[in-house]
Amino acid sequence: MNEQELTHEVTARMATTPDDRIRFLMEALVRHLHSFACEVRLTEAEWLQGIRFLTETGQMCDATRQEFILLSDTLGLSSLVDIINHGNQNPEVTATTVLGPFYVPDSPRRAFGASMVEYEDGGRPAIVGGTVRSASGVPIPGAEIDVWQNAATGFYAVQVPDEQPATNLRGIYSTDHRGRYEIRTVRPVPYPIPADGPVGRSLAVTGRHPWRAAHIHAIVSAPGHVTLTTHIFDSASDYLDGDAVFGVSSALVRDFVPDPTGTLVCEHDFVLDVAGG
Repeated sequence: MNEQELTHEVTARMATTPDDRIRFLMEALVRHLHSFACEVRLTEAEWLQGIRFLTETGQMCDATRQEFILLSDTLGLSSLVDIINHGNQNPEVTATTVLGPFYVPDSPRRAFGASMVEYEDGGRPAIVGGTVRSASGVPIPGAEIDVWQNAATGFYAVQVPDEQPATNLRGIYSTDHRGRYEIRTVRPVPYPIPADGPVGRSLAVTGRHPWRAAHIHAIVSAPGHVTLTTHIFDSASDYLDGDAVFGVSSALVRDFVPDPTGTLVCEHDFVLDVAGG
């Protein structure tokens, strides 16, 4: 049996898969895996090292750390999937980007304008606000904005549970009758993605840095509209042109401008597409 015959044999055995989509995915996966191995003339030692790398990646995963999502992010796969699924969306709609590995569901609900700072980290106070509206320009009252970010120390609360309260710099806000939202927080800072595991080693051996540009995460939802997963990036941040996970879109970069009290103010509207539109 030669290389091509083996690939054909393996894909042929997928023919009995009852689900058409799973069969299509598995056949394509086998073809591309075999093609990769043939193209690079994969050695047995390299194959074994790859198996060890994937094993260690799985062993790094737990309830608060998803090393496989981190791997997907650093390979650009997460951003590619985002482009495939949202790249043809209405250009009036806010750009999407990656979820990231530190999202935690069930954040506390916070009142309009309330602070989500529960830990004194020396961060510069900031207010983020704007309007949630549809692509037609109509404000959306009662929309939900699920936000999370890192502290001025560079860490998300989930990364340092013995240091930060679990709900620090996390919250779910709702828009008012005008479709407005307001969040009190601190200015986000650039931070390195976790580099103490296999993903960090893969960055090092390819001569890449682990840094992400400063940003605030948001998942924005409203009845009758497509849920949006996105970021707000700080225009003054380093790494906007070299984000480790390829997550920066110029359309999401905003200024943080000091008001008369010295508090930074960032104005950012979220524009949602109509479901089924």
